[in-house]
Amino acid sequence: MGSKASNEKPHSAEEEAAAFQNNALAQQYGGGHAGGWVGLLPSSWVPYVQLARLSPPAALFLIYFPHFFGVILAAIIKRSPVSQVLHAGAVMFGGSFFFSNAAHGWNDLIDAPIDKSIARTSKRPIPRGAISPRGAFIFTATQAIGAASFLLLMPSGSAIYAVPNIIGTYYYPWAKRHTNFAQIVLGFCLAWGIMMGSCAMGLKPFTGGPFGAEDGWKMHFWVEPSIACLFLASILWTVIYDSIYAHQDVKDDIKVGLKSIAVLLKDQTKPALWLSLGCMVALLYTCGSLLDMGIQFHVIAAGGSLLSLGAMIANVELKDSASCWWWFRYGFWLAGGAIAGGLLSEYVLLGPSF
Repeated sequence: MGSKASNEKPHSAEEEAAAFQNNALAQQYGGGHAGGWVGLLPSSWVPYVQLARLSPPAALFLIYFPHFFGVILAAIIKRSPVSQVLHAGAVMFGGSFFFSNAAHGWNDLIDAPIDKSIARTSKRPIPRGAISPRGAFIFTATQAIGAASFLLLMPSGSAIYAVPNIIGTYYYPWAKRHTNFAQIVLGFCLAWGIMMGSCAMGLKPFTGGPFGAEDGWKMHFWVEPSIACLFLASILWTVIYDSIYAHQDVKDDIKVGLKSIAVLLKDQTKPALWLSLGCMVALLYTCGSLLDMGIQFHVIAAGGSLLSLGAMIANVELKDSASCWWWFRYGFWLAGGAIAGGLLSEYVLLGPSF
C-alpha cells in the first residue's frame, strides 16, 4: 500500500501529510494493515483482524493492562499464591481478547458513516466495504458471547460487576457525539478492568453501599480505597493518551460534529494533560501508601508513569498527526509497563507461595 509514495520525499507540509496518510495509515490499527503475521492468514480473515485492531496489538493491551493491574493489586492485598495469579491472569487475557474484538467491532459499526468522511479512518474495513454492516454485527455479537463465557470461569457473583462496563462500552460511540469528555467515558470503560481483575482473584472491589459493607471505617466507602485510587489513575492515563490520539483528527472531527477533549481545548490541551498527569501520579502514590508498598513501587509505577507520560506530553506535536500517532503508539506501552512493573515488584517482594 503506497509503495510509490514511500519512495518519494515530500517537499511541503501538504505532501508530508499526504505521505503519512498513504504509508503510516496502513500501520495504524483500524487502517489497512496486512503485513507480518496478518499476511499469512486467509484473505477473507484479514478485514476482521483489522476490525478487531489485533495488529498491531495495542488495542488488546489497552484493555488487558487494567485487568492485569486489578489481578496483581488483589494478589498483593490477599497475599495470593502464584498459581492463582496465573490462572486469573489467563482468564482475564482470554476475556480481554474477546471483549476487545467486540468493543472495536461495535465502535466501528456505529461510527462507519462518520469514518467514511475522515481521512485517517476511511480505510477501515466497514467504510471501505471489506465487511458489511451485517457481517460486522454478527462478528461483534459472537465476540461478545465469547467474552461473556469467560465470566463463567470467575468466582461466583462476578458477572454483576461486568454490567457497568457493558453499559459504558455500548454507549461510548455516542459519547463522541454528546460530550467533549468522551475520553473520560472511554477511561471508565477501560479502567473498569481493574474491578474485574480484582473479582477474578476473589476480592470484592466494593466494600460498602449496595454491594455490602464490612466492619470499621471501610463501611463509609463504596470501593476498596486502594482499588479506587488505581481505578481513577487509570482513567486519567486513558485521558492523557487518548487526547493525544484524538488530536490526529481534530479538523475532521470539527467538520463532522464529533466532540473530544482535543476538540474542546485544541492548542490548550497540554496544560490539561499536565494537570491530569499530576493527579495520576498522586493517585498512584496514594494507592501504594494505603497498602504500605515499598519504595520500589513508587519509583517504578509513579516515577515511570511521570517520566514516560511527561516525555509524551512535552514532546508530542499536537498539530502533527504522525507525531500524535507515534507518541500514542509507544508512550502508552511505557506507562502501562511501569504500572504493571511496580505492582509486580511489590508482589514478588512479598515472597508468594506457588
